[in-house]
Amino acid sequence: MKLKIVLFLSVLFVFYSCDDLIDPAIENNRGLEDMYAEAEYAQGILLNAYTRLPGNSWSFNDVATDDAVTNNISSNYLKVATGQWTSNFNPLDQWSNSRAAIQYLNIFLSEAGKVQWAKDEKVSLLFRDRLMGEAYGLRALYMYYLLQAHAGTATNDQLLGVPILLEPETASSNYNVGRSSFEDCMKQLYSDVKKATELLPLDFEDASTLPPGYDNLSDYNRVFGQYARQRMSSRIAQVVRAQAALLAASPAFSAGNTTTWEVAAKYAGELLNLNGGVSGIASNGLNWYSDVEELKAMGAGINPPEILWRGDIADSNTLESDNFPPTLFGKGRVNPTQNLVDSFPMANGYPITAAGSNYDAAKPYDNRDPRLKKFILVNQSTAGVSNTVITTASDGTTNDALNKVGTSTRTGYYMRKLLRQDVNLNPTSINNQRHYKPRMRYTELYLIYAEAANEAWGPTATGSIGFSAYDVVKALRKRAGIVQPDPYLESIKADKTEMRNLIRNERRLELCFEGFRFWDLRRWNSNLNVSADGDKIQGGIHQKITVESRLYKDYMKFGPIPYSEALKFNALLQNKGW
Repeated sequence: MKLKIVLFLSVLFVFYSCDDLIDPAIENNRGLEDMYAEAEYAQGILLNAYTRLPGNSWSFNDVATDDAVTNNISSNYLKVATGQWTSNFNPLDQWSNSRAAIQYLNIFLSEAGKVQWAKDEKVSLLFRDRLMGEAYGLRALYMYYLLQAHAGTATNDQLLGVPILLEPETASSNYNVGRSSFEDCMKQLYSDVKKATELLPLDFEDASTLPPGYDNLSDYNRVFGQYARQRMSSRIAQVVRAQAALLAASPAFSAGNTTTWEVAAKYAGELLNLNGGVSGIASNGLNWYSDVEELKAMGAGINPPEILWRGDIADSNTLESDNFPPTLFGKGRVNPTQNLVDSFPMANGYPITAAGSNYDAAKPYDNRDPRLKKFILVNQSTAGVSNTVITTASDGTTNDALNKVGTSTRTGYYMRKLLRQDVNLNPTSINNQRHYKPRMRYTELYLIYAEAANEAWGPTATGSIGFSAYDVVKALRKRAGIVQPDPYLESIKADKTEMRNLIRNERRLELCFEGFRFWDLRRWNSNLNVSADGDKIQGGIHQKITVESRLYKDYMKFGPIPYSEALKFNALLQNKGW
């Protein structure tokens, strides 16, 4: 009897099991319809665009310019700078990432109206508006990244942008879509910013009085209050507009669109007036990354005065591990060039090449703009928790010396900016310190205004904004520690060309190592092939050396359309030369 029961159960088990063997298992993939009743899942579609932001991490593409080199021989930016940049090898590519982000944003925008964002219908509509506003602002931002990296004069001799995609692509979509004109792309970007500013508050902060158009303060703060700090806001969207307008008005792009310097100046200036104009320049804008007390006080999404938008705060030592000199247990990756060092003026404000600068080539680091030693470790500077003397001279006896070992400097300099000197990498007492990555800083916005205002109205004119390019530069140089009054600035304040050169140089200094110069050189139509030089010090004698040649072709002021995309889709015209 027991045997019969066992046989019966065995047969039952086999047939029951066959059901799974014959029928395919149900997959656990979720569809769009799942988002309609599940707000968090729906919001995840939007959050995908946040996770793709290029500004979430440091690029250090400065090592592909005349500002720096790297000792990392496998660096893709080193390969770009030395002749290996092609449409099939593009470490600066934004095509895949930004278009994927736009695809998620388009899905979100097409479905957001069907989602129940909250049980209360009124609150649900408020959430819908806010989240759609974020999506429009993010789509504008990704358009900016695409234009910066891929817009250019195409093989038809027209200035083209990228395909404008406003609807989600599906399996039945036509993927062979041509590039829109640069002008149309800018119009689309401005349109998205306009929608974002209509739907979003200037900043996400709790209101004490109800803003016009709303009827419940509690509901308003629930949706638009401090809970949403560090999400796309109206202010951030307007910064995107100012950044894009600066790009469009610049020499490399200005002939192909209608955005003028005046437009760019107004976009930036109006935002700066909300920050108090020139008086709003943050006093610690040079050392926001090492202001210990400010870093300790940060939390709950609060921005310090210098920061417009930032990533999360976390304890780490990755930046220092990558960039401290070898004697501080670092890899010394980013090596500033002599070119960059020479661009720091004297403390009296004069360029080192100017008559009256009092520059002494035998003592090249004396009496210089204080930003030099704040941003760059020069020979005999001190660094680290023990104020270790760093000797970069080629006859130095430590591994910090020029070209001593693989992690030594190749230029005679190490990067100091962005690094916390209270990080200890000694394996016996290693520690971490607080860091965060700004996505937007006010200093950049002030420099956008200065550059555009000088071009639009001249050095000292104010247009409709109320302060001038000269006013901004004067304030930034005063903050830097340039001796006041600033005789060099006063000597050129009536000369638009000299002011242009000074503003570009101030931008180079203030924003060094933050990923700006690679794109600035291109939009200015500047010489891309200035060699990266270094300083060989032997027996106390300084000798300028060529460390790395730059091998760019003229057409490389514009980036390429990815080779694989141009190969697949004949409607996609490649930029000339690639």
